[in-house]
Amino acid sequence: MSDPQGLFERLATPAVRALRAYDPGHDLVALRARFAATELVELGANENAYGPSPAARRAVLDVLNTLHRYPDPTGAALKDALAAHHGVERAAIVLGNGSHELLMLLAQAFAAPGLEVVASRYGFAVYALAAQAAGATLRLAEALPAGHAMPRGHDLDAIAAALTPATRIVYLANPNNPTGTWFPLDALRALLRRVADDVLVVVDEAYAEFVTAAEAGSALTLLADHANLVVTRTFSKAYALAGLRVGYALAHPQLAAVLDRLRESFNVNTPALAAAAAALGDAEHLAWVRERNAEQREALAGALAARGLRVAPSQTNFLLVDFGRDAADLEARLVARGVVVRPVGGYGLPTCLRISIGTRDENRRLLTILDEVLQ
Repeated sequence: MSDPQGLFERLATPAVRALRAYDPGHDLVALRARFAATELVELGANENAYGPSPAARRAVLDVLNTLHRYPDPTGAALKDALAAHHGVERAAIVLGNGSHELLMLLAQAFAAPGLEVVASRYGFAVYALAAQAAGATLRLAEALPAGHAMPRGHDLDAIAAALTPATRIVYLANPNNPTGTWFPLDALRALLRRVADDVLVVVDEAYAEFVTAAEAGSALTLLADHANLVVTRTFSKAYALAGLRVGYALAHPQLAAVLDRLRESFNVNTPALAAAAAALGDAEHLAWVRERNAEQREALAGALAARGLRVAPSQTNFLLVDFGRDAADLEARLVARGVVVRPVGGYGLPTCLRISIGTRDENRRLLTILDEVLQ
């Protein structure tokens, strides 16, 4: 075979040929080895700096002797816990290998060539990947302007204006990654009234547990009134189970049943099922995490603003920081000194960096190194 790369590129479907693989950022394994003797501050992946519930850790240890068995293919215990937690029936829940898998499955199930997917500019990168993988056309609605109270956040009027008869899915994030911005529940309620019944409105609430602003609300409260509404959540962020990869979607039971046809068998492993159920039951730890994160979010935002930087409002565990000039060199110099943040040039935000909220010590280290770099 003289040109296997060219051959397989030609054999791939047109939708796959147009795809770019999801960019996870830096090679953290290599960076951890490089800075093993000093200190690596990892603030690029929006991970929970405080770690999971002790109950989740114990739950993982308790199931290690069953690793030779397949996990529960239905995830019944976790679904029951989620159903009780959210006040829904078990049939309304679909489990995923992180919410990423579910966002992709939704497009695979309901989008196709000739149909359209609508999302906001500066929205989570997976929405575009999901549309492209399904061969659907992606329509980007313009975001709110940089000078708005929610700079670069979702403009729900623009979302509504982008809808056409070919629209099949609308992806929203509340709060949004990478901007950290959010929209009030009343605005979502108004948008849903403008969307046809055959258009799915998918609200990605990956960061919902970090929210402290009462007006943000959750789309979960609207599920009963809108059969075309889907809400996705994850245990990777506030519950700090990123290494186990478990998420879930809540939707009308008939919609959930369609997704279950595509969901891979045993897609959530045994330790993940056990840890997620245990974490869900530890409301005290989650409240403690939310409080610590909010404290450090406010402190870090204030410290960055005091340095003359523009910091977008956030209800997440990260901040979008605008340096007013191309930030690629700044980011490279931070990494060279052992501080990992996330460049967002790929989102069309070349002057910005996304900085996860760390512990107090991690944030102090970030600011010390940042001062050196800015000088």
